[in-house]
Amino acid sequence: MRIETEIKLDFKDVLIRPKRSTLNTRSEVDISREFSFRHNKRPYHGIPVIAANMDTVGTFEMAKALSQHQMVTALHKHYEISQYVEFFRALPTSNVVFYSLGISERDEEKFHQVMQQLGTMSAIRHVCVDAANGYTEKFVSFVQKIRSAYPDIVLMAGNVVTGEMTEELILAGADIVKVGIGPGSVCTTRKMTGVGYPQLSAIIECADAAHGLEGHICADGGCTTVGDIAKAFGGGADFVMMGGMFAGHDECGGEIIVRDEQKFVCFYGMSSKTAMDKYAGGVATYRAAEGKEVLIPYRGAVENTAQEILGGVRSACTYVGARRLRELSKRTTFIRVTQQLNEVFGKS
Repeated sequence: MRIETEIKLDFKDVLIRPKRSTLNTRSEVDISREFSFRHNKRPYHGIPVIAANMDTVGTFEMAKALSQHQMVTALHKHYEISQYVEFFRALPTSNVVFYSLGISERDEEKFHQVMQQLGTMSAIRHVCVDAANGYTEKFVSFVQKIRSAYPDIVLMAGNVVTGEMTEELILAGADIVKVGIGPGSVCTTRKMTGVGYPQLSAIIECADAAHGLEGHICADGGCTTVGDIAKAFGGGADFVMMGGMFAGHDECGGEIIVRDEQKFVCFYGMSSKTAMDKYAGGVATYRAAEGKEVLIPYRGAVENTAQEILGGVRSACTYVGARRLRELSKRTTFIRVTQQLNEVFGKS
């Protein structure tokens, strides 16, 4: 047993220090990014905000809506093969959508079948290998296998929270490493296992490790406000993935529930009892659920949320003089704080 005494930080622990700027208006800020990846040199251009691959968020409808803003969706893995094939055949080549899969034999075989049916002109160019624990040898071996079988894809893999494992996954074949254990709004991993890492420090440390190998990272989880998204980019994240902030919209899965004349939508973690009852026949006897189910207010079309995200990130850039999103991390100085918001009139 050992104890690390260095303080690690979460989004709530910091604010971004403003700096002099030559920008006159938010409209002058370009928040798109261009990347060339380590293992696949196919260029990426778009706004690197990703809707998470949860079954109530990572839907075909969400992908279509967010693509209008050049934003990204990681599809959930529970569609039928025919549904994937139909969707990707109709997908414009300019749209960035991740096909997601776990590391089970069933998920692997399903992915192979989808790729075979789509043929040599497959529209699947971005793939997310997703597991709650990216530290196992099996996970690393699976990433190597997928990279070897499909050398032309852009491969995202995770989740991890430390620099050394970020490096290992990049060397194993990942172009993008997904960072985050326990910060999600409906994740209970930290409560059930005691395992985790403050998300902002994880982003900073994993980004440093990845960029040294010409890799990239995706900050996954922990953003509760648009300001948190800006902090994630400021900390070095190349992509930022969110579930809760995209939940509750028309484009999400799940039925609308009416209580006391108010509309709500069910939102749950993919390791929750709800998800495992739905897709795995219940919680296996050797494990515990590590997610929860909540009802969140119905939020209408995702368009308004997308505009809030784009506008807030642009505004953050203007406060530090970053004309482009790629400049934000270079111009970010974090200030440690004890209070984020004035909540005298309640939370907003």
